[in-house]
Amino acid sequence: MENTRGSLLMVASMAAFALEDMFIKAAASALPVGQVLILFGLGGTFIFMGLTHRRNERILHPAILSRQIIIRAVCEVVGRLCFTLAIVLTPLSSASAILQATPLVVAMGAVVFFGEKVGWRRWLAIAVGFVGVLFIIRPGLEGFEQASLFAVVGTLGFAGRDLATRAAPPVLSNVQLGVYGFFMLIPTGFAMLIYTGGLEWPTMLAWGQLSGAIIIGVFAYYSLTAAMRTGEISVVTPFRYTRLIFALILGVIVFSERPDTMTLLGAAIIVLSGLYTVFRSGKSPRSN
Repeated sequence: MENTRGSLLMVASMAAFALEDMFIKAAASALPVGQVLILFGLGGTFIFMGLTHRRNERILHPAILSRQIIIRAVCEVVGRLCFTLAIVLTPLSSASAILQATPLVVAMGAVVFFGEKVGWRRWLAIAVGFVGVLFIIRPGLEGFEQASLFAVVGTLGFAGRDLATRAAPPVLSNVQLGVYGFFMLIPTGFAMLIYTGGLEWPTMLAWGQLSGAIIIGVFAYYSLTAAMRTGEISVVTPFRYTRLIFALILGVIVFSERPDTMTLLGAAIIVLSGLYTVFRSGKSPRSN
């Protein structure tokens, strides 16, 4: 039952994240990225603060000073900032395809930080998955976009956040983690504005896009956090790949994107290698 609930939460969060990315990409076409991060962070922080207060939980819990939460906050900033830049500067479909390597990075992190055993087959699958990322980025080739590297760094940040979420003190609820995650976007956005400069008053359309990103983003964030703390990782994690399906559909319908063969091939390689990696994680250490 817990595995079913965790899997459904993961699918719901991936659909919501794809919609959130769509709204942020649209809003950033009219507003500075730093300003988008500030408003997005403020909205999410206040909503999660309200949910925390409603549950009679402490907003400033002593556990926020734990090493896991501090690491989680840093990874949150890196992941959110870089992936936001990626979806603004590159097609939503290609950035989302690169993001599908997150479970592969998480699998590597589980070895380093949680002492999980990984055999040569899973290491090979992880390596193949990163080859898929190279298919999408195409370094040194004509189709190479430097901005796509933001998606790679964002993937590393999100993987670190997910690993830290798993290790977070159980005393902290999902809504408390939501407060801390969204809050970190506020100073990050101000830092970007100091570098880039410029503030603009949002149009009614931009306010609507930001509101959609905040409301859906809060739901996505809560669902992801709950999914990572519910059921077995090997069962829940594969449903991350549904995000790519949602992102491809939205990219084609909303932004008229047409992913090329290399992007689709790279995405397929990443997804298949990731699924194999998760499948092998359910085997005994000797069979890996």
